[in-house]
Amino acid sequence: MTFFNLSELSRQHFTPCVLYMVATPIGNLADISARALAGFSCADVVCAEDTRVASRLLRAYGIQANIANVREHNEQLMSKKVCQWLHEKKIVIYLSDAGTPAFSDPGARLAEAVWQAGFRVSAVPGACAAAAAWSISGMNETQFLFAGFLPTKRATRSLYLARYERADYSVMCYEAPHRIERFLSDLVEVLGATRPIIMIREMTKIFETVLRMPAGELLDFVKKDTNQQRGEITLIICPMPLATLDNSLDEETCRIVKILMPHMSVKQVAQLTHQITGFSKKKLYDFALKLHQLP
Repeated sequence: MTFFNLSELSRQHFTPCVLYMVATPIGNLADISARALAGFSCADVVCAEDTRVASRLLRAYGIQANIANVREHNEQLMSKKVCQWLHEKKIVIYLSDAGTPAFSDPGARLAEAVWQAGFRVSAVPGACAAAAAWSISGMNETQFLFAGFLPTKRATRSLYLARYERADYSVMCYEAPHRIERFLSDLVEVLGATRPIIMIREMTKIFETVLRMPAGELLDFVKKDTNQQRGEITLIICPMPLATLDNSLDEETCRIVKILMPHMSVKQVAQLTHQITGFSKKKLYDFALKLHQLP
């Protein structure tokens, strides 16, 4: 099937009275879907966080469209206009500057207003920095917390980081390049220099960089190489290794305790793990209790 035929097929799936939230490339212009391009070409209105950014994307693919500015500061006001367009049976598309709308970008308020007005909101999926970062991180977990951009003020940011001191899940956040050194400094101070961190910079671009190292080493590396202080940055704060709660227990024993914890009491966990591993029941009880008391 040719690209043209694919675009024509995609065009059939755009209907009036629906707001389409369209994901756009996070760096590499080739990461746009055929369905997104079809939507741009048949939309009555393309709402964009920044009309200049949207115009560049559409020009790259030879598409002309009626573009309206819907950004964070006028999102509530423009939501009424968008609902009016939908009432007039128009096809309306929304896109943020890069990635998937509402992921640390405008779009959530607009979607909520459209739902409240009785119209449908539909996704045109594609690039998302959070999903892309997780896919290349090597983290093998069933859950992580997406924290977006943490507060820029140091004191408030430190309070947020403190929440994750004993987290048994990964925390993903975005950071601006001019703040990355200060962010890492606060992270080291609050979570410690040995906390495992993954930093992905300039994803999908020529100078894409993925760094996996303890927080203290990462801070030193960023300080020495100013190139690491450029471009869009995604950070994954890895969980505190369970063994750090009790250095006398091996990692497999810690894993067994963690698996059992949601299903039985602390005493039962210690008893069953003792039968499996042979470790001291008191030591296992103390370890399970520490896990139980984690936030």
